[in-house]
Amino acid sequence: MSRTVDVDYLVVGAGAMGMAFTDALIEHADVRVAMVDRRHGGSGHWLEAYPFVRLHQASAFYGVASTLLGGGHLQQRGPEEGLQERANQAEICAYYARVLDGMVESGKVQFFPNCEYVGDSAVVSHISGERLEMPGARIVDARYLAPSIPAEKPPPFGVGEGARVLTVNDLARLEATPSQYVVVGSGKTATDACIWLLSRGVDPDAICWVRPRDPWMINRALVQPDPAIFLGMAADTMQLAERSTSLEDLFLRLEDAGIMLRIDRAVMPTMAKAPTLATWELEQLRTLENVVRRGHLRHVDRGSLIFADGSLAVAADALVVHCAADGLKYPPLLPVWRPEAITLQPIRAGFPCFGAAVTGYVEATRDVDAEKNRLCPPSPFPDTMATWAMMNVLGTQAAMSFSSEPDIKAWSEGVALNPARVPPGYPGSAALDDARERLARHTIPALTQLAQLAATI
Repeated sequence: MSRTVDVDYLVVGAGAMGMAFTDALIEHADVRVAMVDRRHGGSGHWLEAYPFVRLHQASAFYGVASTLLGGGHLQQRGPEEGLQERANQAEICAYYARVLDGMVESGKVQFFPNCEYVGDSAVVSHISGERLEMPGARIVDARYLAPSIPAEKPPPFGVGEGARVLTVNDLARLEATPSQYVVVGSGKTATDACIWLLSRGVDPDAICWVRPRDPWMINRALVQPDPAIFLGMAADTMQLAERSTSLEDLFLRLEDAGIMLRIDRAVMPTMAKAPTLATWELEQLRTLENVVRRGHLRHVDRGSLIFADGSLAVAADALVVHCAADGLKYPPLLPVWRPEAITLQPIRAGFPCFGAAVTGYVEATRDVDAEKNRLCPPSPFPDTMATWAMMNVLGTQAAMSFSSEPDIKAWSEGVALNPARVPPGYPGSAALDDARERLARHTIPALTQLAQLAATI
């Protein structure tokens, strides 16, 4: 059973980047788009995320350009009072459902859930088996950097008979209390799990944290939609990078400036995916003293954790919490525009939703792929200190490229997804003027130094 669908674009993946691209494209071009996803709706991996997850950035920086996620409000209570609101999983999924409904109602988008792209501009439904042919449609690959999450990936370690292992998703549905929790993972998911356990009254001494690598994280208070705050942080980063003599020196300078955070000041982190972290979370994580740094966990048996260098005893009823999916992906950078596909990737340093929106806007307003690629060269997600430095080099160069176009600059200044924007009518201040002046003075020499530092590894 098959039929033909007449569209101009086939967007493969209805997650954050696919949605942001499509939103900007249909806003600025009269086109017909088919969007497909293997899941039952839009939102991508958020549909399968653990229930207590929140964005690690301000809600305003996430979603699509045409529709603000949340109300753009400051938190009025709690440990992050005064910082921008951060949406939870339910709010994110509801937001994307509304956005997707609006796209479909516009008549420009058809959505095909529970479908798999099988190549040659064809899609097959997992439910009905129907094959949809979309001849001539330009393919947009929104899955190239799709993250792996614990709910959709088995533990990367063996599990012996009698061992208790569950994903972080199932932690919130636990009905039997263990005497010990073993949290496995180094990234944001593991930090969230630890914070959640502590918030539910678990004694810090009852938590064992298997942390193969220590992470660098960014102070959330500085990644805010206030231009003076965000551009001030960017200016500090460039000014410090210009003077740094090594990657470790750079990150220590950033730590002293209150930009970078690490949980244990006695350990030099090697991981720099650099999610944000609040200082109140940092204080709580520092109460966990049973931290295991023996590399990746190989196997779990009842009462025992097996590493490459031997075993470690844990409680016989210990509950091992799987937070160890690899998350972000690091495939080779590709030209975004190629004959076979438009491959969505970050365009500036971080903030992939904004990068995808820029890509959609450029696709809608430019005709020649070579020119589009000149304006929007891709940048990587970071994993190490060296790749964090290179992300900033390539991402800053890309931002300078697309911002040099008057129409892109004007459009991006009106888009809340853009962390570096100064909205029209925003009141000037001495702090903002200082940040802009320092960025203008330090960015170019800082990029030269960052590239040199990244190349030393």
